[in-house]
Amino acid sequence: MNLSPLDIAALSVAAYIVGHLVTRSFRRAVDLSGPPRDSFLLGSRKALNDAPDAAVLFEQWAREYGPAYRVSMPLGADAVVLMDPKALAHFFSKETVTYVATPLGKFFTENLIGKGSLLVASGDVHKRQRKLLTPGFSTAAIRKLTEVFYDSAYKAKTAWDNLIESNPDGSIIEVQQWMNNISLDTVGIAGFSHDFGTLQGQQADVADVFHSLGHAPAKPSLMRMLIFNLAPHIPWLFKIPSKRSSILTKLNESMGQISEMLLSRTREQKAEGEEDKSVIGLLIKAENSDSSLYMSQEEVMAQMKLLIIAGYETTSISMTWALIELAQRPDIQTKLRDELSAFGSDPTYDQFTSGLLYLDAVVNEILRLHPPLSELSRQAAEADIIPLSTPTRTASGGLTSFVGVHKGTRMLIPIRAINRLTSLWGPDAAEFRPSRWLSSSIPGEGKEGGIPESARAVQGYKNMLTFSDGPKTCLGRTFAVTEFKTVLSVLIRNFTFELRDGPKSNLKFETTPGLLPRPKLEGESGTTVPLRVRRAD
Repeated sequence: MNLSPLDIAALSVAAYIVGHLVTRSFRRAVDLSGPPRDSFLLGSRKALNDAPDAAVLFEQWAREYGPAYRVSMPLGADAVVLMDPKALAHFFSKETVTYVATPLGKFFTENLIGKGSLLVASGDVHKRQRKLLTPGFSTAAIRKLTEVFYDSAYKAKTAWDNLIESNPDGSIIEVQQWMNNISLDTVGIAGFSHDFGTLQGQQADVADVFHSLGHAPAKPSLMRMLIFNLAPHIPWLFKIPSKRSSILTKLNESMGQISEMLLSRTREQKAEGEEDKSVIGLLIKAENSDSSLYMSQEEVMAQMKLLIIAGYETTSISMTWALIELAQRPDIQTKLRDELSAFGSDPTYDQFTSGLLYLDAVVNEILRLHPPLSELSRQAAEADIIPLSTPTRTASGGLTSFVGVHKGTRMLIPIRAINRLTSLWGPDAAEFRPSRWLSSSIPGEGKEGGIPESARAVQGYKNMLTFSDGPKTCLGRTFAVTEFKTVLSVLIRNFTFELRDGPKSNLKFETTPGLLPRPKLEGESGTTVPLRVRRAD
C-alpha cells in the first residue's frame, strides 16, 4: 500500500488523538530517571531504531541512570526498563499473573497463530496448557528424539558431500537456508510425526513463506516504523495492508492448513487404535472433554502453529550464528572439532549434557550473544513494588532501592543487552569467548575460565535470559539445545567453515527483520549467509 505524505500526516494526527485518549490513564511515569524524550511521536524508540546496536544504548542508559530506568514510548507513554538481577528475578517470578502480554503482543500473536496459545496465556490457563504440554518436552522425550536430530543433520551432511565432491577447494553454501531446512524437518518429525522433506528438495509452503519474510528491507520505511511504534496504542494499525502483513496472513493460512491436515491424520490413527506420543498426540488427547487438561480446538490449533514457529525460527537462527562465529575464528573451530573427533562416535543425549565441555561452552556463548528474541515487553496487570540489588536514580535526582509500578505500566526487558552487560560479564562481555564457560580447573584454561560471580546473579538457563525465566521459561529449551548440539557436532566434525571471500576478508554480518531478527551478509539481499565449506581433514 503506497501512502502519500498527506495520508501519513492524516494517520499521524489520528494516531495522536486516539493515542492521547488511550495513554492518558497510564501516561504518568513511575518515579525514575531516564533519557530525555527526543520525539513525541516515537519516544526513545527513535534513538533505539537509529542506534547501530540497541544493546549498547540500553547499557549506556543503565550506566547513566541506574539498573532500572524510564524510557519514553510513542505518543507520550512511558516504559520501565529493568536490568538489575534482583528486579529481574522478581519480575519473572510474577510473570503470567502480575506481568502479562501487552495489548499489542496479544493482538499480534492472535492474528498470527490464533487465540489461546501458550505464548500469551496467563494465570490458570497458562498453568493448564503448560502442564499438558510438558511431557512432550521431558528429558525422557528428548532423549528419544536425539536420533531424529541426527537424522536431519546427516541428511544435510550427505547433500553437502555431494556439493563438495567436484570441488576440492570447497563450495560456497548458503548455510542459513540449510539450517532452516534442518529445523523445519526436525520439528515436523519430532512434534507432529510429519516430514516436510525440505532437506531432500521437497517444497513446503510454510518454508516458502518464512523465507519471504527474510526479504524485508534491513531498514524499515518511515510508514512501517510509524505503524510499528504506534501500534502498542492502536493495534489495528497492523491491519493496514502492506507486503509484510500479507506475508504474515499467508503464513497463518499455511500453518493452519498443515495443522488441520496433521490433526485429521492423527485423529484417524487414534480411531484405529494407534497412539502418537509426539506433541500432536498430547494435543489430540487433550481434545477429550473428559480430560482434566482439556484444550479447545482453537487452543490446539494455536499450540501447533506456535510449535512450528518456535521450532523453526529460534533454532535455525542460533545454528546459523554458530557457523558465522566459528567461520571467523578458525582456532576455536579447530578446538571444537578436536574435542568432537576425539570423542570417537555420535554422542548420546546424556553425553551431550555432561561429556563435551567445549561444545557446551560454544553453544552457551552463541545463546548468550545472539538470543533470537532481543527484547521482552510486558504490561503490569496490577500495582507492584520491585526490589533492586543496586539503587537507581529517581526523577528528582535521588536514589531508591525499589521501583513502584502502577497498573498498566509497560515493562521492557532488553534480553540481548542484559546477556552482554559488562557489569555482569566483564569488560569482554560483547566478545565471542567460549572459554568463559569453562572451569579454571580445566587444563589449559588458566584463571580466565568460569563465568563471573556477578553474572551468576541472573537466574534463568546458564545465568542468561535467552530462554526467559520463571513460569514462562521456554518449554522447548531442552529440545532446542539438544538439537543445536547434535547438528553442530555432525557439521563441525565433517566440515570446515570459512568466510566466503577467505579468512582475511572483511565481510560483516548484520541482522534483518524476519519474524525474528535473522543474520545476513551485510550489503546483500534477503537472509543470505554464504560460507565456504570444505571437508574436514
